[in-house]
Amino acid sequence: MSVSSTLDYQINQAAFWSTAIALVTGVIQFFIPLDVPGGYEATTSERVAWLATNSGPFIIGWVNQVVLMMSLSGVFAGIAWQIAGTHPLRSILAATLVALSMVIFFIPKFIAVWTIPMLAEAIATGSAAGDMAETLLPILNVTVPFSLYTSFDYLGFWLYSLFALLVARPLLKGSLAAKIAGIALGGFGLSYNGVVVAVLARAIAGPQIEIYILGISVFLIIVTISGLFLFRGASIEGKV
Repeated sequence: MSVSSTLDYQINQAAFWSTAIALVTGVIQFFIPLDVPGGYEATTSERVAWLATNSGPFIIGWVNQVVLMMSLSGVFAGIAWQIAGTHPLRSILAATLVALSMVIFFIPKFIAVWTIPMLAEAIATGSAAGDMAETLLPILNVTVPFSLYTSFDYLGFWLYSLFALLVARPLLKGSLAAKIAGIALGGFGLSYNGVVVAVLARAIAGPQIEIYILGISVFLIIVTISGLFLFRGASIEGKV
C-alpha cells in the first residue's frame, strides 16, 4: 500500500471506531443524570442539594459527554476526509470547524466535571468561598439556555451545523451511506440555523429551546449510524 492509501485506510478506521464509540456513549447518556430533575425550574438550593448527593453520577455523566463529543468530532473529521478528493477546500474548512467546535465544547464540559461539583460543595459546606460559589453556580447552569455554560454548548453545535452545510452536498455524490449522511447533515444544518433565527426573532421561548435542539439531534443519530457503513466500506476499499 502507498503512503496515501495507508493514510486513507487509517483515517477511515479511526472514524469507524469513533462512530462505534459515539453510538455507545450516546446510549449511555440516557441512563446517567446530567442535572437535577426539572433543571430549568430548579432553584440554586435545590441544585446544590442534588449535587451534594449525586456528584459522582453527575461527574461520570459529563465525562461520558466528553467522550461522546470527542468521538462525534472524530466522525465528522472522517466525513470531511471523505470529500477531500473532490472538494479539498470544503474539506479543509469543514475540518477546521470541527476542530474549533472541539475547543468550544471542551470548555463547558470541563467546567461540568471540574468546577460545578466544587461550587456545590463550597456552598453546601459553608466554606469561605461559598459567597463566590453562590454567584457562579447559576451562571454555569447546565440547563438554562441563556447561561454562560449552555451558550458555549450551543455555539459548539452551531459550528457543527456550519460543518454540516459544507459537507452535505458533496456527500450526495457518494455511496448510499454517504447520501444518507449527506441528507441528514443537510437537515441538521438547516434545522439548527432555523432554530437560531427563530430564537433571535423571539419566536421560540427559552424553555422550548432544549426541546427543539433534542429533536434536531435525531439527524446526528442518523449520520452516526450511516457512518458505520460509510467508514467500514471505505476501510475495506482502502485495504484492498
